[in-house]
Amino acid sequence: MSRHRTGARSSRRKRGLIRRFGIVFPAAIVAVIAVVGVAVGVKVLAPGSSAFSAVRAIGMVPGSRTMATLEAERAQLIAMTTAARTLTVVAKPKLASPAEVAAANPGTTGGTGNGNGNGGIVYVTSTPPDPGSAQSIAYNMLASFGFSPTTFFGCLKEMWDRESGWRYDAENASGAYGIPQALPGSKMASAGADWQTNPATQIKWGLGYIKSIYGDPCKAWAFWQVNHYY
Repeated sequence: MSRHRTGARSSRRKRGLIRRFGIVFPAAIVAVIAVVGVAVGVKVLAPGSSAFSAVRAIGMVPGSRTMATLEAERAQLIAMTTAARTLTVVAKPKLASPAEVAAANPGTTGGTGNGNGNGGIVYVTSTPPDPGSAQSIAYNMLASFGFSPTTFFGCLKEMWDRESGWRYDAENASGAYGIPQALPGSKMASAGADWQTNPATQIKWGLGYIKSIYGDPCKAWAFWQVNHYY
């Protein structure tokens, strides 16, 4: 009888322990799991992790402030790209020739003889030169270039008086040569093979140069007075 009661009491004690520890152990396990989960979550969701990027991406869904900001930036980028594609290339600016510079600045012209101003250019009057001289060759050749001898020879004379003194063999240290002081002198070969000794060949080249660069001898002379070259 006493043994039976002892056994029953022992069984009841075991069942009490099971009830107590049966509740405590699962609760402890759940707490441990929760602590571990929080630690792992902090690590996984740390800035720079893929999961953190995913969290940020959630904030970019349509209707969010982040998405609206990105959409505004995208629209601005599209507008800038479109504007860049519509830009036009500006052509290289055309530089004025010496003749155009001289013609556009009347104050830079002048003359040593009598003449009438025309667009700021002074036409120097001169009498016909002595026959057989280099000046006479130039005087008679002016018309073939479309220049009136009575109008333009005075300007030509003033300029070439100073450049070479009308000497066919005039040469300076820079290499300029002849009556028109071509630089280099070999340029005059386009007017004739005898460019080194023939005044007519040199004058022909010089008048062609003046016409192509300045338009006429008086415009070339106006430029020379300012710059001391032409």
